[in-house]
Amino acid sequence: MISIEEQQTLLLNVSRRLKNKVIVYAVGGTAMMFSGLKESTLDIDLVFENEKDREEFKKAAIELGYREMDAVKVYGIRNNAPEMLKLNDERFDLFVNEVIDFVFSENMKKRAVNMHQFEDKLLLKIADPHDLILMKCATDRQKDADDARRITEKTKIDWDVIVEEAENQVKLGKEKAVFDLGCFLEKLRNELKVNVPQEVIDRLFRIVKKQAEEKIR
Repeated sequence: MISIEEQQTLLLNVSRRLKNKVIVYAVGGTAMMFSGLKESTLDIDLVFENEKDREEFKKAAIELGYREMDAVKVYGIRNNAPEMLKLNDERFDLFVNEVIDFVFSENMKKRAVNMHQFEDKLLLKIADPHDLILMKCATDRQKDADDARRITEKTKIDWDVIVEEAENQVKLGKEKAVFDLGCFLEKLRNELKVNVPQEVIDRLFRIVKKQAEEKIR
């Protein structure tokens, strides 16, 4: 596990080894920590806008002693799995534009208004809590459901934002986004007793039904 203070020190050390300026988006547990929603995390989840920036970041991390590891061991055989680096119990999960089953869209980037500058080379933008909930449904892990519950308990959620982004993901080619979100929110409501309005879940499955009908035509 890595604390917020350890994470900040690590990112500062990476920044000092970068040759060029890099902008990166924090997602997952990392974003939750910087948003005050979690005290520690197992891995540092980052999304880059291009492969060049990811390679620049990787080189800096490797200079600190990190080594590449096989993402299949953690994510299985999945599309858009990250490149992974590990040192002792600390791990970087490095994505480019897509996080497993979701595009880190332009709307998500605009919502990432919380920023942290590490000296002059590294700018970390923190994903919005609404988008964190959406991306949590990309994996079938209990800890992601628990994280989503924690976000809803500590953040005022506008469910319209999440539904609209799921619809946007469909337009970006992620056809299962709305269905996956609907199933995830249904699990949160029924199993974890999260206060997800039933009308939001019904709305999502109406969209799924419309998708299916349009395919038949």
